[in-house]
Amino acid sequence: MTTRILIPTHDMEGTEIADHFGRAPYFAVIDLDVKGNTIEIRVHPNTGEHSGGRGHAHSNVQKYQPQAVIVYGMGPRGIVSFQSQNIAVLKANSRFVHEIVQAYQRNELEELTEGCAEAHHR
Repeated sequence: MTTRILIPTHDMEGTEIADHFGRAPYFAVIDLDVKGNTIEIRVHPNTGEHSGGRGHAHSNVQKYQPQAVIVYGMGPRGIVSFQSQNIAVLKANSRFVHEIVQAYQRNELEELTEGCAEAHHR
């Protein structure tokens, strides 16, 4: 069984986490095997309304079926939406996606339980 995590990113390469989940231009979708090894990384455009698309980013993420979303911060509506779908919302501890994935693999990331009210979450 694989585990899928999703991280909002600034770039199509998926190298650096975006500061604001809803306004992130891209989402890195990362599949890990049962041992925590990275199987595949795919980067998709954020089609949420903050990025010129439709709907809220947290709703559009459902199609990727992640078990966890890793962010710097997120608004309360996004957190509640993910929690209602049994998707963990975890707080990133680095700017770089590869370091965040390593921290996830080592179980070092904390759960994000309260949403941010400000526009930028860093």
